Amino acid sequence: MKYKITFILLFGALYFSHGQTIFSNEITDTDPSTDNPYVNGQYVDPNITVSGIGRGPGLTRVQPARGANTYAAYNFWTNDLHTDDYFEFELTPNIGYSIDFINFIYTGRTINFYDTPPTNISIRSSLDGFSSNIGTPTLTGINTIDLSSTTYQKITSAITFRVYAWGGAPLGIFGIDDFEFNGSVNAIPCYGGTTYTWQAGNWDIPGTPTVNDPVIINDVYNTTTNGSFTACNLTVNAGNTLTVTNGNYIEVENDIIVDGTIIVNPQGAVVQNNNTATVTNNGLIQVVKKTAPMNDWYEYTYWSSPVFGETIETGLSFSQPDRRFSYNGANFLDATMETNNNNATVPGQDDIDDNGDDWAFVSGATVMTPGVGYASTHSQALFIGPPFSSPPYQFDYIFEGPFNNGVITVPVYRNDSNTDDNNWNFIGNPYPSAIDADLFLASNSIIATNTPHNAALDGAIFLWSQNTAPSNTANGNQNLNFAGSDYAVINAIGQTAGGDGTIPSRNIPSGQGFFVVYSDAATPDATTGDISEGTVVFNNSMRVTGNNDQFFRASNKTNKLWLNLTSDNGVFNQILVAYAKGATDANDGMAYDTPKNLASDASAILYSIIENDPKRFVIQGKDMNSINKDEVIKVGYSTKIDIATIYTLSVPQLQGSFLNDNPIFLKDKLLNVLHNLKDNDYNFTSEVGEFNDRFEIAFSEAALSLNDIAFDENALSIIEHKNGDVQFKLNASNKMNAIKIIDLQGRVLYDFNVNSNNETLKLANLRQAPYIAKITLDNNNVITKKTVKKY
Repeated sequence: MKYKITFILLFGALYFSHGQTIFSNEITDTDPSTDNPYVNGQYVDPNITVSGIGRGPGLTRVQPARGANTYAAYNFWTNDLHTDDYFEFELTPNIGYSIDFINFIYTGRTINFYDTPPTNISIRSSLDGFSSNIGTPTLTGINTIDLSSTTYQKITSAITFRVYAWGGAPLGIFGIDDFEFNGSVNAIPCYGGTTYTWQAGNWDIPGTPTVNDPVIINDVYNTTTNGSFTACNLTVNAGNTLTVTNGNYIEVENDIIVDGTIIVNPQGAVVQNNNTATVTNNGLIQVVKKTAPMNDWYEYTYWSSPVFGETIETGLSFSQPDRRFSYNGANFLDATMETNNNNATVPGQDDIDDNGDDWAFVSGATVMTPGVGYASTHSQALFIGPPFSSPPYQFDYIFEGPFNNGVITVPVYRNDSNTDDNNWNFIGNPYPSAIDADLFLASNSIIATNTPHNAALDGAIFLWSQNTAPSNTANGNQNLNFAGSDYAVINAIGQTAGGDGTIPSRNIPSGQGFFVVYSDAATPDATTGDISEGTVVFNNSMRVTGNNDQFFRASNKTNKLWLNLTSDNGVFNQILVAYAKGATDANDGMAYDTPKNLASDASAILYSIIENDPKRFVIQGKDMNSINKDEVIKVGYSTKIDIATIYTLSVPQLQGSFLNDNPIFLKDKLLNVLHNLKDNDYNFTSEVGEFNDRFEIAFSEAALSLNDIAFDENALSIIEHKNGDVQFKLNASNKMNAIKIIDLQGRVLYDFNVNSNNETLKLANLRQAPYIAKITLDNNNVITKKTVKKY
């Protein structure tokens, strides 16, 4: 066994604050100073109005010969700043908008033609009656005046800036060659909305709030009784509690202020739409989450904190202290593999870190980083269910602190010293609401286009869904390890159930940790030695108000076939074959064709097969045009179970008009059986091993090209002699080329090469029991016949 810990394994309002030019003019006119103000050629943000550049009443414009391509004047006061001697700019936001300034940039010029130009300059604004200087400008060259202080933010009415000059002779000339004001013009949150106050058990005005309306909670509010709601801003007053119950939500366009209490139940959701919105917590904010269903204390739940500043000790307070882990993808390297946890390694991959340093224990004082995944078991001492109950149990965990909100970035890593392995990284949903898996993958996987960063991921999400008991043959660093096959998988075209048998939705619940793979094809943000680093980005546009738990969402737009392998002793394995836009019948990468986890040492697994590819696939994407009555899907399975077991193949879900309108045939090539899975499930037995040529799926009998001839009572005679010999006599002109004797568990006990139409075989060592004889003829037809050995 390797030395490692294997886990025992909607868009909001356009309210951006990035800087841009909101008012500018390059002043490229032959005589701009004629006008007062001058407006030709200026750029103006559509949500403001401006005056242009003008001059005060104490100044005189220059003649064209002195002032081409500059807005210039003379008669500046000689001794001191005069309140009439200035250039000015007025900016007025439109109703419902505000201005956030960043800076004012201008190019100054002095002209010494008749007399000495001004020697002093000052810039002031109307906010204080033009009494205070702004910055330290100069008369000539390019000047940048910083306006990023809070004084010049959220300006909702007209503001005027003036540039004063003085100190030269009356005929000295000063001018401005060009200028620009940089900042942003933003819609004012909640402008025009009506404030709704919840008090005395009702809204204080008729109706219910919308995304335009501020909301104040001034009483007890429970969404089960009073309903989900939306708001522009939300305030919870001191002494009052807002409870968001399971299946309900609150959606807030902008800021949340909590002076009282907000409690979010495990399947409740809080969504903020504006990425720059704030959460002010002066009271108590709690998000309650549940563990995965557990049959024993040592089973793991994957977490991610939905609040800011939470520690392991408080957020995971009911977990076993020595079973709390974080994961470092930079340390993962998988260049060798082992089999059955036997300590013998050979070159290859098994999805287990070679030296076991990818997982690390975390202390209780560790602050849970937003967007990062953590794993823990429940406390052994506290693994106690309700009275008169039995496992599986679920337990509540409480996360306290301000909700995470807005753009959250998480680093992901790959070790490029080996490029054949998967580059596993452990991240998580950072919000107190579910996120849409499709929007997450569209923004972060290499199938995405026009993303705002280097899309880093291979395009699949792996959710821990434990079912298989820990085993001493599952690879890892412990004597007993869980199986990697217990992951539910979501990729760009579908999703499959993990060990618990529940097909996940296309939403990732709040507080949920999950694995992703950093793509070898991604361009790294940074590289240090063999380690490359990329970035995963979460943002509010991914958040959804509902479905903050796992359920299956059906659609008939794509033909999708789910296939289950189960058994009478607890096996569960699921695969998906989807005929999807953008997919081909070859391996298109993890976004379309997701392999089984290589550490999938479950007792039995099912997988689909892509021709000329050694991987075993849990989700296979196929060309949309491939689904027709001639289509054949190859399905493989492997089993380590060495006791009598009845396996079952079944179709738990299907979608799409073709699959709904046609039979789904399973061909058992070993037993020469053709079975319609729409009629009922198919039961079979098997010996231990890997079987890639036993089962095929098709949608017509003709597609399976059955060479096996239907059994005719007169075609073959099987005669048992009392000495144990068995005679096989073909009543036809053909010869027999091979005779296989198979038990009812599917094990081939004898395989004889023959060349006649009458053969007697010594089978005295076979015990008295039923068997299947499979005879291959010289024309490649096959006859199967069940017989009972009596002697």
